[in-house]
Amino acid sequence: MKKRVFISAICLFSVITALRSYGTELKTLIGFEFFGDSVSLPMPAPVAFNSPPSDSAIKVFYAEMSNTDYQPVIDTLLAHKERHQLSDWLYYQLIRKAAEQMSPKAENYFRYTLYKWFLLGKSGYDARLALFRNDLLFYIQTDENIYDIPYFMKDGRQYVCLNIHDYGKINFEEDALTEVPVRIPEGTRNFSYKISTMPDFTPETYTQKDIQFKYRNKNYHFRVMLNDQVGTIFKNYPVVDYESYFNIPLNNKTYNSLIPELRKHVKKMKQEDGVDYLMEFTRNAFSFETDQENFGKEKRLSPEQTLLYDHSDCDDRAALFFYLVKEIYNLPMIALLYPTHVTIAVKFDKPLGEPVIYKDMAFTICEPTPQSQDLKIGELSPGLRNVPYQVAYEYIPENK
Repeated sequence: MKKRVFISAICLFSVITALRSYGTELKTLIGFEFFGDSVSLPMPAPVAFNSPPSDSAIKVFYAEMSNTDYQPVIDTLLAHKERHQLSDWLYYQLIRKAAEQMSPKAENYFRYTLYKWFLLGKSGYDARLALFRNDLLFYIQTDENIYDIPYFMKDGRQYVCLNIHDYGKINFEEDALTEVPVRIPEGTRNFSYKISTMPDFTPETYTQKDIQFKYRNKNYHFRVMLNDQVGTIFKNYPVVDYESYFNIPLNNKTYNSLIPELRKHVKKMKQEDGVDYLMEFTRNAFSFETDQENFGKEKRLSPEQTLLYDHSDCDDRAALFFYLVKEIYNLPMIALLYPTHVTIAVKFDKPLGEPVIYKDMAFTICEPTPQSQDLKIGELSPGLRNVPYQVAYEYIPENK
């Protein structure tokens, strides 16, 4: 507790110092919690936006916002990003929190969206606005493959919609999407959906989940520390490519409650048996349910979400299995994408079963999702043996 109070005091001192460096009188501080951290920001002068969204109204809003004392807010947000090594996606969640404090979403959705756009753009990201009938759509430039999200191309650059979840599905064929011609000059950086670190949540927000499975007629029991706030982080996270979501890590507390225990159980096993053990864990410790049944849409879960939720499908188990094998053995792997299924193949010193040959290397099928028959390591589901596939992702460690 003393440590957290001390950190909050440092944050407050940083805000005050930033304000004084701009020769500004101290303003009202707004504070909020952000995944275990207390954040304090100076409240800039509020800017109204009471008209329907239009090019001219947004131009006036931008001019008025630019005349407020906004820079200390941007500096404090970016300092928090740097201090906690936030990925772009997590930084955007921080901006959403800040915008909610400055202009609550429920009071004025358009103004809330404009605050997010302004803060993200002034933070250096290439954020754009577009109008579709009476809707105000918020886009970000990214070079990555993002699926099931509206986008537009401009000068060879891809802009992906950040707030489509607020509108649901929009039929863009019914009318034209028009970009708002208001540019934020600082906004030049592209946005990445890759997540390389997870927050360390406060200890009291974790709960213990009992996970059990059977391997070779022996029951194994794990007490894994999980946090519901992980679901909040990924609530509006889009479908990204396999490389991005396979490599989303666990947070430290969850990691330390599971990975050392798994390592302990496989320590005396042969490598192939240890991978088989991890395959059975991923296959049998969770109930199967399709994304349509579970979420009503396609949604790829991170490894930590798969541990958190009681139900998951083949994409989710492939991601968890990949993560476990990478952390414990760091072996080369490929993800095999079939029209209705995804599975993993692992490279051992000697392949088992009928190998998959990829780039002159022999990989062994390791099916992490329960099938109609109990597949052994090296066996592929009979229904897929003559079905074409593509390698959706390859992982080749540098030291292999």
